[in-house]
Amino acid sequence: MILWFAVLSVVVTWAVFQSPAIDYRLVALGSVLPVAESPWGAGFLHSLLAPTLVLLIVMLATTGRRLVRRRWLGLPIGMYLHLVLDGAWTRTETFWWPVLDRSFSPGPAPEWSRGWWSLVLDVIAVAVGIWAYRRFGLDDPERRSRFLRTGQLDRAFVAGGPG
Repeated sequence: MILWFAVLSVVVTWAVFQSPAIDYRLVALGSVLPVAESPWGAGFLHSLLAPTLVLLIVMLATTGRRLVRRRWLGLPIGMYLHLVLDGAWTRTETFWWPVLDRSFSPGPAPEWSRGWWSLVLDVIAVAVGIWAYRRFGLDDPERRSRFLRTGQLDRAFVAGGPG
C-alpha cells in the first residue's frame, strides 16, 4: 500500500513537471503522509483542506526564494497525489470537509477497504519502480547517491533525456 503511493506519486510528478529541482523524496513523503492516520479512519489528511493548507504554508514561507519553493512544493504535490491515487474523492464528506459538513467524523480509510487489491497495486508499483529506476539512471552509483542526498534527478534524465 505504501509503495503504490510513493512510487506512483514520484513518477506522475516527473511526468507532469519534468523538473530536476523538485525534491522527489518530499513528493513520496507527502504521498504516504495520509497513511499515518488511516488506522483510525480517513481523517483530516484525506481531505482537500490538508494539502491546500500545506501548499499555502510552503508558498508563504518561501516567498522570494524560488529554488527553495520548488523543492518544498513536492510535499503538497505528494499529498494531492495521495488523494488521487487513493480515490479519496469517493468519500465525499471527508474529501470536501469542511465545505459540505462542518462536523467531522472520520470514515473508513480507502487504503484499508481494498483488501487483496492493495497487494495488486503494490505489485504494479514495484514494476513501475523498476522502470523508473532504469529510466532515471539510478543504477549509476553517482546518480543514485545524488537522488538519495538531494531528492533530485539528473538533468540528463529529465525532459526526455537518455532512456
